[in-house]
Amino acid sequence: MMPAWFTKLNRRERVLSLLVAGTVFALINLFLWSWLLGVSRGLGAEVAKRQATQHDQSVYLRDAELWNKRQQWLKQHQPAFRGPADASTLLDQVKQTAAKYNIGLENPVIGTGDATPSYQPAFASIDTKSPWPPLVHFLYDLQTPDSFVVFESVRLEVDPTDAAQMRGKFKIARWYAPTGAATKK
Repeated sequence: MMPAWFTKLNRRERVLSLLVAGTVFALINLFLWSWLLGVSRGLGAEVAKRQATQHDQSVYLRDAELWNKRQQWLKQHQPAFRGPADASTLLDQVKQTAAKYNIGLENPVIGTGDATPSYQPAFASIDTKSPWPPLVHFLYDLQTPDSFVVFESVRLEVDPTDAAQMRGKFKIARWYAPTGAATKK
């Protein structure tokens, strides 16, 4: 029943060999179980990720008609990009709106940005100084759904010389239809 080499060992050697074998067995089991539990956690995370993706896709499919209507509306209403002059037009609009609320504009800079598959930006960067309520109205008036004006970056702080005044740094862009897209307007 026992191997011949084991019967030739004295009692201490047998105990030591059993301890070594038990330790090796425990380490192998520890390694295998930790590996299996790691794989199980990874698979659980993968299942959760796939379930989330499936949920997102089902929402997109359920709302496909709405997204198609929005895409059609964009094609019909988003203005076509005519060139760098569009940035000047945007700056003129910003100046008119700022004048309406007595907002001081400083350091105007215009330009165009890199085109994306969804839009071609033309931007105006400005610094402002005004009380808070007129600034809120200014920001509200600039961003209407059919104007395609977005604030790409905004930095507001209280004027250090006058606590009743706000200082703002804005990069305001108008998103035009991507180059090559057929639009009406």
